[in-house]
This record gives sequence, structure tokens and C-alpha cells, in this order.
Amino acid sequence: MKIYTRTGDKGDTALLGGQRVPKDALRVEAYGTVDELNSVLGIVLAESRDSGVEMVLRPVQMKLFTLGAELATPDPGRNPTLPHIEGEDTAHLEELIDSLGAGLPPLRYFIVPGGTPIAARIHFARTVCRRAERAVVRLSHKEPVRDEDLAYLNRLSDLLFILARYVNARAGVREIPWKS
Repeated sequence: MKIYTRTGDKGDTALLGGQRVPKDALRVEAYGTVDELNSVLGIVLAESRDSGVEMVLRPVQMKLFTLGAELATPDPGRNPTLPHIEGEDTAHLEELIDSLGAGLPPLRYFIVPGGTPIAARIHFARTVCRRAERAVVRLSHKEPVRDEDLAYLNRLSDLLFILARYVNARAGVREIPWKS
């Protein structure tokens, strides 16, 4: 099977369900940025030797595929076989945030992203997650988007922030406070 189809050579692409749209459509931007986030998490996992990081991020990658498929479908409610992001997925992220954050010192200031190479990459993933969230919000102003999708991305960026802090704390790397 060839990977190329030539059907997008003029700047359009097919959504799930077959509808063709321009490659710069809001929907394509939204699921494309979610795909980019998933790739950044893949880089984190490829470079991390921490099984705890993998236990947190590998399931997130699977959920991001679910989210991407949902965003690539103009009317996901019409496809009963399509998996969805659910409220319990976001609740699971909250449990992880609470668990990872329990041993961290409370924040009293903004911190500069960085620390260990893995933590720095997780901070980068967090910023891509925020960009994905903004893309989905833009889409939601024009087309229906499930509230669960937005909540998941919002909570995921929080998880990535806490995970970066957690990785740095375990490595004994101190956080650098932002000073104006």
C-alpha cells in the first residue's frame, strides 16, 4: 500500500466521513495541533528512562488519538463507533495531577520552564497542548465541539506542568523563579 494518494495536492484534505476541506480549515488546524502534541509526547517518551513518565504519558497518547479522530469528524455524534473523550478521562488526569503534585512544594511564584532535558521537553509539550486548546476553542466558535474535549486539553496542560515539576523534583533540580 502506498502512503501517498495525491488527493491533497491542491491544498485540501478529507475529514473522517469523506468531506473535503481546505488544509488550513479550523478543524484541520485543531486535530493537526493535537497530532503535533502527540508527537512531542513521543519525543519525551523516546528520551525518558523514567517508567513513571511512561505510565503517565502512554495512555495520554492513546487519548490524543481519540481526540484527534473526534476533531477530524464534522459530526462525531452521528458515528456511534467513534470513541470519545469522556468526563472520566479528565477526572483521571485530575487524579494524576493530585497524586504527582502531593509531594511538590507549593508554588509561590511563576517558574521558568526547564530543568532536566525531559522536564524541559514536557514543558514544551505543555505549550503545544495550550496551542492545541486554543485551536479547538477557535473551532468551537464556528462549529460544535464537545465540552469534554476542551476540558481534557485544559487539564492535560495542567498535568504536563505538574509532571515537569515532578520530574525535576525527583532529579533534585531546583525550579528557577521568574523575576521581572
